[in-house]
Amino acid sequence: MSLKTFIFGLSASFGVAWLAVVVVPYFKMRDLQPIPMSAEPDSGIFFPKRTGRIADGALVYSENGCYLCHTQVIRPTYAGNDLYRPDWGGLAADPDRGDTRRETNAFDFFGESYAHIGLNRLGPDLSNVGRRVEEIYAKDGDPKAWLYNHLYNPRMLPERRESGCPSFRFLFDKQKINGNRNAEALPIAGDDSTELVPSSDAKALVSYLLSMKKDQPVATSLNFAPAKKDSDS
Repeated sequence: MSLKTFIFGLSASFGVAWLAVVVVPYFKMRDLQPIPMSAEPDSGIFFPKRTGRIADGALVYSENGCYLCHTQVIRPTYAGNDLYRPDWGGLAADPDRGDTRRETNAFDFFGESYAHIGLNRLGPDLSNVGRRVEEIYAKDGDPKAWLYNHLYNPRMLPERRESGCPSFRFLFDKQKINGNRNAEALPIAGDDSTELVPSSDAKALVSYLLSMKKDQPVATSLNFAPAKKDSDS
């Protein structure tokens, strides 16, 4: 093999991968246009709020490397079984909406400056973590309090003793209690005079996590999920 052939083959190998992974997705997603409601009156695209504290939380999420262990992509069924993992793609039995599970599409990242699709799945996918926390983990409690406790000590609950999630204790400030307790503070075991108050970064991160409810209905033209079985059949 000549040097010229080797260089050409090497360039082609990396070039094709670069085109497929970077160039083509960029041109397909750089200018998304909403699906006209008049074309499909029974469905439409919902754009989640991506401003204010939620946008700040996305930055905290990125700065702390959460995307290194968590994805935000429910893969198509031909590429995996994401849709059938418990509550990843939505709720299989939402009390008001029925089966809300669906695959991820480009519009789910509309309005975000960076799409946190993730690098690895050392932890569960977070596309619908806001829905899971509200409807399952903290169904009878405060979703924010549940997430604050999880961020401070991911292995606090018995069922999560094996969690590999790192503690984000640096997002909380330890302070003396003067008068009434802070409504969002975490108690310190054995210490009634001190509390752990979530910092502004912790509050922003929790707001961002609770905003992740990417199971809203989408236009039929964007819904590639397999047909769902009729529960009455």
